[in-house]
Amino acid sequence: MNPYVLAVLLSSLGIGTTLTLASSHWLLAWMGLEISTLAIIPLMAQQHHPRAVEATTKYFLTQATAAAMILFASTTNAWTTGEWNIQEMSNPTALALITMALALKMGLAPVHYWLPEVLQGLDLTTGLILSTWQKLAPFALIYQISPMMNPSLMTMLGLASTIIGGWGGLNQTQLRKILAYSSIAHLGWMMIIMQYSPNLAILNLILYITMTSAAFLTFKNVASTKLSTLTLTWSKTPMMTTMAMMTLLSLGGLPPLTGFMPKWLILQELTKQNLPLTASIMALAALLSLFFYLRMCYAMTLTIAPNTNTNTSTWRQKSSQTTMTLSITTTLALILLPITPAIMALTT
Repeated sequence: MNPYVLAVLLSSLGIGTTLTLASSHWLLAWMGLEISTLAIIPLMAQQHHPRAVEATTKYFLTQATAAAMILFASTTNAWTTGEWNIQEMSNPTALALITMALALKMGLAPVHYWLPEVLQGLDLTTGLILSTWQKLAPFALIYQISPMMNPSLMTMLGLASTIIGGWGGLNQTQLRKILAYSSIAHLGWMMIIMQYSPNLAILNLILYITMTSAAFLTFKNVASTKLSTLTLTWSKTPMMTTMAMMTLLSLGGLPPLTGFMPKWLILQELTKQNLPLTASIMALAALLSLFFYLRMCYAMTLTIAPNTNTNTSTWRQKSSQTTMTLSITTTLALILLPITPAIMALTT
């Protein structure tokens, strides 16, 4: 892609999300969502591969549907209450509709079906943008309207996303689909805690973006998109493979890694709110996700492919990819658990 075109598209992505983050008016927020959607579509379709075009079409139709629902719900609210302010959503029907529209935008269950299919048709770099940056704008809107949202609807979305995100990834062999279901499960954790402690939901989002970026960048570096090709990475880059294994365990939420922090704090907050059953279901659903992370770790570090070269130094071209971002995100994904007391002080 022409670098000038790429620069325009990436800046439009940034401007669209920033516009939504900064707006307090529904029309401006809707406009920001539309700009970021239209900016990522050429990036998704740039490969000219049938799968990429199919994924782009699915993504466009889904996002257009969600945008139409947001516009309809905000107009309904303005019609009945005379208020366009995002934090003045008092019409319950409009609020429920806009909640489901934002859930569709992000890929929360039960409106998640587009996300694994779309992510599977993209390359890893565009997939990374879709899994991280594109979640920010809808999440910001959910954060702003969370005090007025229906608690039962939020709990249903959170529980369904966590369970389906864990269950859906169990049988997958494609890494991008596994990461898509991982995204759905993590978003479920954010939704379940949003009504009780929005700051914890933001913490979870920041750590999810860090860990997912590390996973995507690792797979991009070793040029791997299937579980079977992960078995070849150990003989080529043993140190990176070890770090990738620990990043996946961090995504699964195992101590003493960073990913344990949000799960621990969220379960603690749910228990404080006298919701032991919800906390138990969330903890058990996390085991489903942990299973497929362990499956990936097993494929990467405990199996040797039949065609592995047993020479001490295998011949290969030197990689031209920059690894600075990968190094930073991997480090953050592994060692942030000790700062939990400071995080607790900031979020309470």
